[in-house]
Amino acid sequence: MDTLLKTHNKLDFLHPLHGYGEKLGIFSSSKIQSHELKSGSKKSSLKMVTSNAVKASKGALLELVPETRKENLEFELPMYDPSKGLVVDLAVVGGGPAGLAVAQQVSEAGLSVCSIDPSPKLIWPNNYGVWVDEFEAMDLLDCLDTTWSGAVVYINENSKKDLDRPYGRVNRKQLKSKMMQKCILNGVKFHQAKVIKVIHEETKSLLICNDGVTIQAAVVLDATGFSRCLVQYDKPYNPGYQVAYGIVAEVEEHPFDINKMVFMDWRDSHLNNNKKLKERNSRIPTFLYAMPFSSDRIFLEETSLVARPGLPMEDIQERMEARLRHLGIKVRSIGEDEYCVIPMGGPLPVLPQRVVGIGGTAGMVHPSTGYMVARTLAAAPIVANSIVKYLGGDKDLSSFSGNAISEEVWKDLWPIERRRQREFFCFGMDILLKLDLEGTRRFFNAFFDLEPRYWHGFLSSRLFLPDLIFFGLSLFSHASNTSRIEIMAKGTLPLVNMINNLVKDRD
Repeated sequence: MDTLLKTHNKLDFLHPLHGYGEKLGIFSSSKIQSHELKSGSKKSSLKMVTSNAVKASKGALLELVPETRKENLEFELPMYDPSKGLVVDLAVVGGGPAGLAVAQQVSEAGLSVCSIDPSPKLIWPNNYGVWVDEFEAMDLLDCLDTTWSGAVVYINENSKKDLDRPYGRVNRKQLKSKMMQKCILNGVKFHQAKVIKVIHEETKSLLICNDGVTIQAAVVLDATGFSRCLVQYDKPYNPGYQVAYGIVAEVEEHPFDINKMVFMDWRDSHLNNNKKLKERNSRIPTFLYAMPFSSDRIFLEETSLVARPGLPMEDIQERMEARLRHLGIKVRSIGEDEYCVIPMGGPLPVLPQRVVGIGGTAGMVHPSTGYMVARTLAAAPIVANSIVKYLGGDKDLSSFSGNAISEEVWKDLWPIERRRQREFFCFGMDILLKLDLEGTRRFFNAFFDLEPRYWHGFLSSRLFLPDLIFFGLSLFSHASNTSRIEIMAKGTLPLVNMINNLVKDRD
């Protein structure tokens, strides 16, 4: 949805698909490659289709997938000069949205910043979808290339919800260009390499890169996404996984209103002729997420909201192909495709620790939805202001402690109210993990009947305790009797675990 991660086949639940095993990989990038974005290579060349469209059928979509076309920004980057042996104030590892946002804002305060990334000019290849009000609050409306007046959720064949909340697709090139231009103007230096090791001293850290260069920095920020390059975890990592396959396609036509994006389509009539697939979907459902750009161009993505282990990619593709056939969508060509895996929930990293994190590496994915981009961009000023507060101005850094500043930054990034919020979101994820298709439908039927401030706030991480308690009570009151019984039966143990964790977690 908002963060689409292209992954390599390093997760046990992903199986090679028609030779695609090598292309799937965890971010060294968001819902993202050593930055927070997707990496990977496409399989085969685009087969030209002229007069006859290819109707969606098993394997037909893969026949239309083009070769990867990596596009780079045409900037002359000011490069880091290792011969000077300077200690920069901040080294940002990873050049995704979160990393560049912090680099931009710290450098605006006059501090020295080095951004380290293997492909600093590469335009992020993933599709980001966001609520328009989220980007408006950050003065980023100029970075949306398409907007819709609202969204629609199909609960089943007979019920749908119209969401009166504008939605937008991020212009990846514009967003990165805007950030890079500001970074360059502020004096940020760039180094094209991958960090393979970090050594900490009292007042600085040494980042060893794969090209043999060592970069010295007072503060190190890990913005490498779900690769968790430098940030450390000390608890078993067992998240749920959101898995999706998406395509940007030219089609003969599609049945959707071009003024509304399809946020969720839980209908399953497309599986009526495939008993086994329908049974699998009944146990672990998937939905269609679609952004129609015009009457013949559309982004289509079949998504498993959350499962543990995650659904195999070929299963999701098979469901998507069946859905497109049922909807009568005939694909002429595919501009790009996405293999997406988003770890959701799981433990937070060690708090505090010497390396500071942001984005996926810092556990900032919404555990119930997979959303992250708007949340991390909004958190960038918090991290930047915290760093500037301790390093900026005319402060005497002779007694500077790297551990002390990192501890303060982590406290600002994950204050007690944010940790409690995340615990509640993990509680929501634990319930969703246990719901079958009918239970999921009942859940979202009640969810989108809530007052907008509740479902808006939940999806955008704007609700905190005690508002989340009122959200939960309101959701329970809007739920059907069947859904209430289901929530009580399947949510009791997760509720006890959440309360226990909240009691233990104190500043």
